[in-house]
Amino acid sequence: MTQEEAKKQANKKAIKFVVALFILYVLFSQGNLFMNSVMTPGSRFYNPFISQHFDYIQGLKSALIVPAVWIIKAFGFYAIYNEMDVMVVSGPYLRINYSCLGLGVMSFLAAFVLAFPASWKSTFKMLIIGFIAIYVLNVCRIAGLGILLGFFKSQRNNFTYHHEIFNIIVYICIFTMLYFWIKKSSKLTIA
Repeated sequence: MTQEEAKKQANKKAIKFVVALFILYVLFSQGNLFMNSVMTPGSRFYNPFISQHFDYIQGLKSALIVPAVWIIKAFGFYAIYNEMDVMVVSGPYLRINYSCLGLGVMSFLAAFVLAFPASWKSTFKMLIIGFIAIYVLNVCRIAGLGILLGFFKSQRNNFTYHHEIFNIIVYICIFTMLYFWIKKSSKLTIA
């Protein structure tokens, strides 16, 4: 194969990757938004059966709230919660909305990993590790907000950008993991 042919083949692979990444990201992110609409009472596409039996969004909220409350209590605060709220007594009231779940970041990670040409074993492993990392960081964010706002009551207005800060931290972590994963996956395909 000549250098020109190798360059054309590499360009085709790159274009295929970018198109697959875009299509998968739109499919995952918009699919999650649609499912949120299906499971939210009063919304346009609300379906009571699906909402009652397949509400993975509420399941994720609960999976984030419960361990975050355990951590908050471990720091000596008294906290109560329901399906979407955490209240630290003498501290903050935190509402966990759809945008707090990290589904956009998870959609990007899934799209990138599935679009990238790597073995299925490596792809599956990266998805699991990435989803767990996003989940752990999200639990730490919720617990951290409860603890910090409980200790520093007068500073509550300074924590308004926690969502943006969380996204930056998570994307840095995800890009770092992807960098090492791509590096490792590329060595495997060359060898």
